Amino acid sequence: MNAIRTFTRFAVSVLFLLPLVAAHAQNAPVAKDASDAKPEIVSPLGVKFFANKDEKGEIAAAEKKLAADPNNVELMIALGRAQAGVRRYNDAIATYTRAINVAPANPMLYRLRGHRYISIRQFDKAHADMKQAAKLNGAGGKDADLDFDIWYHLALVNYLKGEFAKAAEAYERCREVTKTDDKLIAVSDWLYMTYRRMKKDAEAAKVLERITPQMQVKENKSYFDRLLFYKGLKKESDLVNFDKATDIEIATVGYGIGNWHLYNGNRAKAEEYFRKIVGGKHWPAFGFIASEAELARKK
Repeated sequence: MNAIRTFTRFAVSVLFLLPLVAAHAQNAPVAKDASDAKPEIVSPLGVKFFANKDEKGEIAAAEKKLAADPNNVELMIALGRAQAGVRRYNDAIATYTRAINVAPANPMLYRLRGHRYISIRQFDKAHADMKQAAKLNGAGGKDADLDFDIWYHLALVNYLKGEFAKAAEAYERCREVTKTDDKLIAVSDWLYMTYRRMKKDAEAAKVLERITPQMQVKENKSYFDRLLFYKGLKKESDLVNFDKATDIEIATVGYGIGNWHLYNGNRAKAEEYFRKIVGGKHWPAFGFIASEAELARKK
């Protein structure tokens, strides 16, 4: 009889505690993926940004291949790109550094690492890498596509640092080696904005002379639309529907429009665009980084 009474009291206690246990379980913190445990960066505005999960297992696959051939630079590049693909930029930088230790005369490696220094907002290190890449690639560029990429990113770093004269010089070098309409559109957009920030409106207008509605655009439609807007062939309302646009579209198109308002004297409207952009999720986008830099400079 005593055993039955004891069991009954135990059962009642368990039934009483179950709702409390369930409530605690609902409020308990959910374990994050390892890549989320530490932010990739803390932005100049004090915001923490995290890597994504490697849901496709591309990093593990790249690591396995590299483990079988540990001094293969191409496999290191593949691993770095897989890491960057899920925004593990610090890991990508470490991978490219490893590759540089194996092949210190390879300009591509400095270009790749420099790009990822831009992603984590370390502009001085990015600048040093791009300068080294340009030096190693040689005058005139041994590789025309790489030459374009080096000067494009070097110019961008200068632009983000607010060194517009240096940015304009690098963008002009970049424009000299363009081979396609898409590349001409990309560099022209940033060069136009650079000259406008320098108050060199005549030079900016000349940049637009090579831009026509008939250009063949495959990848850089957002930049193309911005250039047509600068030429007066599109209206601001034609460029992007912010209610339907993706974060990358908002960052890319929005920065150009915000910057246009800035150098046309409407700082309040410009900052409205910049804050809209940095409120999004695509924090590696150049337009996002540039908007962040504009707001940080004002702090």
